[in-house]
Amino acid sequence: MSKLKILVADDDRITLSVIALGLRKAAYEVVTAMNGEDAVRLGRTEKPDLAILDVRMPGVFGIEAARRLRREADVDCIFLSAYANMELVELAIKEGALGYLVKPVNSTQLIPAVKAALERSAELRRLHENEVSLTHAIETNREISVAIGIYMERFDMEQKEAVEALRAIARPQRRKLVDVAQELIQAGREKS
Repeated sequence: MSKLKILVADDDRITLSVIALGLRKAAYEVVTAMNGEDAVRLGRTEKPDLAILDVRMPGVFGIEAARRLRREADVDCIFLSAYANMELVELAIKEGALGYLVKPVNSTQLIPAVKAALERSAELRRLHENEVSLTHAIETNREISVAIGIYMERFDMEQKEAVEALRAIARPQRRKLVDVAQELIQAGREKS
């Protein structure tokens, strides 16, 4: 199994090296950046499992970098800050932060936060995949239901008979019922 990859971005070299060292000791692969622009670039190319971003970096602000990482590379983030300012914390939460750590950060604080964020990130991905799958299933069922309705009306059949008629078309051709349904719906649209 490959190591999980963490992107760390902070403009303070000491903080960056301490965090990177702690993560490497905990068996993570680490990619580092000293500013938000490099963090976004590395996020796109390196595809990390998580990013840890300083909120206040030169150039691209950490929260903007997180927004771009999520949009362009599908990477979730934990924020670091020297400030426990509630406005910053609320902004970070609004932007989907999986954690917010106040500097100075040591490995005792960092590793549990990283583990929790990685688990939460994986859970969010599973939920998104389930949502996509469910949306597809609903759309597929809707198309099949419409096709059954068309068949019932066109051939004056009961629902069960219409379902069997559509299956009788699909089976010998080894086609999915939804494909036959889509074809029937499209033919109905072209006649209109």
